Amino acid sequence: MGFTGFPLAGLDFYEDLEADNSKAFWTAHKHVYDTAVREPMVALCAELEADFGEPRIFRPYRDVRFAADKRPYKNHQGAVVRIAPGTGWYVQIGAPGLLVAGGLYSPTPEQLARLRTTIDDEVRGPELEQILAGLAAVGFTIGGERLKTRPKGFAADHPRIDLLRHKSLRVSKDFGAPDWLETPRAAKEIQQSWETLRPLVEWLGAVVGT
Repeated sequence: MGFTGFPLAGLDFYEDLEADNSKAFWTAHKHVYDTAVREPMVALCAELEADFGEPRIFRPYRDVRFAADKRPYKNHQGAVVRIAPGTGWYVQIGAPGLLVAGGLYSPTPEQLARLRTTIDDEVRGPELEQILAGLAAVGFTIGGERLKTRPKGFAADHPRIDLLRHKSLRVSKDFGAPDWLETPRAAKEIQQSWETLRPLVEWLGAVVGT
């Protein structure tokens, strides 16, 4: 079946899961997760694949082996398309609604070094600034983990010191739960957002490599 939207029942499911993140709740309500969350996400990914590549849908279970937080289930359902390790597009549905994003997540030390060298470059660095400024102008939020101080080897007054502080670079837009979320239009909105993010994703992919 084609994508018909994300039912609000999926958002309600995650709101209830946040209140009772237990195996008993999950077992009793898994049919809601299957029909209102996972099945729409699978259908959405099938529509996006031709333009962006094969998506990966994340498991709903948290890895709690080494975590202090032992809640067994994630409070959202995400999917990603990667064009390089740690680099690509992302979509998520949860209690707050729809979120789309793109960027570089958890880079290796080698990837981070290449990113900072490229940001330091007097041609490529301003390219990234321009891309990010354009995304911010149309409502995207620039985020990612950052150092509190300058990275080693770069001057504190570097013209792109704020970008150089990034340890990851994530650009996102939180749509909430608009009227079209439950309709096929949601796929078009996500597709358009990912297309808007394409210059950033491809810039990062070219820098961090395969």
